[in-house]
Amino acid sequence: MGAVLMAGGLSLRPVPVCVLRSSAPPLARHGHDPAAFVEIGSLTKVLTGTVLVRMVRAGLLGLDDAVEQWLPMQPGSGITLRNLADHTSGLPRLPPGLTGPDPYAAFDEDALRALLGRIGEVTVRQPGQETEYSNLGYAVLGAALVSAAGRPYEELVREHVLTPLGVDEVTAHPPADRLLGARTLFGRERDRWTLDGPMLSAGGLWATPRALATVVTGLLLERTLGEPAPSWQSAGPLLWHNGATRDASAFTGVIPRTGNWVLVHRLGGSPDRTDKIGLGLLAAGKTAGQNEGERT
Repeated sequence: MGAVLMAGGLSLRPVPVCVLRSSAPPLARHGHDPAAFVEIGSLTKVLTGTVLVRMVRAGLLGLDDAVEQWLPMQPGSGITLRNLADHTSGLPRLPPGLTGPDPYAAFDEDALRALLGRIGEVTVRQPGQETEYSNLGYAVLGAALVSAAGRPYEELVREHVLTPLGVDEVTAHPPADRLLGARTLFGRERDRWTLDGPMLSAGGLWATPRALATVVTGLLLERTLGEPAPSWQSAGPLLWHNGATRDASAFTGVIPRTGNWVLVHRLGGSPDRTDKIGLGLLAAGKTAGQNEGERT
């Protein structure tokens, strides 16, 4: 569905899965836990986009501000904060030159600044023309929000999103004793990507599934913070987003007019399968959804 940072390979171990939804009690299998901190990948973007909208409403910046108003970027790009949020910036999906088993580790603040200085060489089309899902765009958006506010990204997420929703189990640095990651066939915890640099605002946050469910329902059903941010993807009546890191994948979808919602998180396996489980549960309804959940 396009909202995946990258995906790891298949595993022969049973895939830990957690399903939270409107139609049935929480389900956790094969060692997953709705109270454990897990990587949420690109679901981070809905938090970043909500920070943007909330800062706009507070008068701290404008949705159509040029990015160079807030960052030392090559002038004349025509890219606005709105373009970054709705993936019409013309920036590619990923920063150029990512390599190795930990591809984002080398993409630090210096690398981002260097890239901003030659942004015209990186863009793949003029801003505002077409949608091009871009993790790089959200890295730039996060940097712009931090620059405008003069405060760290995590503080902005906490102030503008988590505290108003009454949520505290979302962070870039989860407590070690509550962290849950994928494991190898022999039970060793697999190495994870480094996502606490500029890519944090694109896909680096951790959350407990139960906290993430509160965020999703608060933003899309209760509309506690107003209209949803442009970060959300849509398909007819469905609002959705997904995300994946090396070994974790998540999908969430909400049908606001019916109140039906689902959140699926898995540790390992195919991110596409995670999406299909979530979409199947939404489509199946209460009774069939329970049966499908038992089969996951």
